[in-house]
Parts: sequence; C-alpha cells; structure tokens
Amino acid sequence: MKKNKPKYRQIIDAAVIAIAENGYHQAQVSKIAKQAGVADGTIYLYFKNKEDILISLFQDKMGYFVEKFEEKIAGKETAAEKLLVLVETHFNMLSEDRHLAIVTQLELRQSNKELRHKINEGLKGVLSLVEKILIEGREAGEFSPDLDTRLARQMIFGTMDETVTTWVMNDQKYDLPSLAGPIHKMLLHGCATRK
Repeated sequence: MKKNKPKYRQIIDAAVIAIAENGYHQAQVSKIAKQAGVADGTIYLYFKNKEDILISLFQDKMGYFVEKFEEKIAGKETAAEKLLVLVETHFNMLSEDRHLAIVTQLELRQSNKELRHKINEGLKGVLSLVEKILIEGREAGEFSPDLDTRLARQMIFGTMDETVTTWVMNDQKYDLPSLAGPIHKMLLHGCATRK
C-alpha cells in the first residue's frame, strides 16, 4: 500500500538523484529527505533504512522497466523484433535518466554482498522476459534449436549492461540509443560472416 502513496514515489525519485550526485555511501537519509522535500522522519514511515531505500528503488525501477518492455514489445511479430525493441527501450530509458543510469550502473555495485543479492532479485523480471523472447524465437525456428536460453539471456543482458556502464563511465558523451541496432545485429549474428 505504501508504494501507491505519492510520498513513496517522491522519496524513491529523490534517492536516485541524491545517490547519483553524492554516491551511495555519502547519500545520508537526511540528504535524501532534503532532496524529496520531506522531514527526515517521514522517510522512516516508508523505509526501514537507507539499504531498504536502495533495494526498493531498484525493485521499483526494474518493475517499471519490465512494464515498459512488455508494453513496447506487444504486437511485435518476431522474437528478433522483440529483442531489438527490448535493447532500444533499455538504452532509451537509461539515456533519458542519467541519475538512474549512474545509480544502476555504478552505485549499486558498490554495496555489500548481502545488499547486492537482494538487489539482484529485482533483475529476475528482466531476465525472465529476455528468456521468454529467446524461447519464442527457438520454438518459431528463428533461433537455433539447440540455443541455451539461460546462457543466451545472461549474454544479452550482460551486453546491454556493460554497454550502459561504459557509456556512464565515459560521462555519457555519445548517443547510447544509437548503439541498439549494431548490438542487436551482433546478438543475432555474432561475429561470423554471413553465408
């Protein structure tokens, strides 16, 4: 129920900015509260502590990503088309929110092991959607009948993830969405020459 309240969303959005600008370890709850325009105590009505904010932030944003992915791929005929839309959507969403890109690509990785494990739970929705597309493609004969969909989904997500991380580390100096087409082509055809 708390997730549907406006202040919850306000705090999550403020946390993204505070963590991106200050780093996770320097983003005290008071900085998040100030960014959100709420009293420090208000934070604790919605979250147990800063770790809970980070976990909730990631799960919330990944849930939103999955919703957007599903919305954008609805009506696409082939698994290849769906895969392209997924890569494009991922890159577009992160290029439109540089604070979120910094948090997901850099700050989340600096948390402790237990926290990272909880955060990884939020990735399950994205990974299962990628795997679903791969299974559809394999069953339709678009992809190899012996495609290991679990391995392929890790490679696809890993490629998207590393591409965004490199973009963030290079101060977002180039057009991330323009890489979606070439990456999609490489994911579908690898490095081999076509015969």
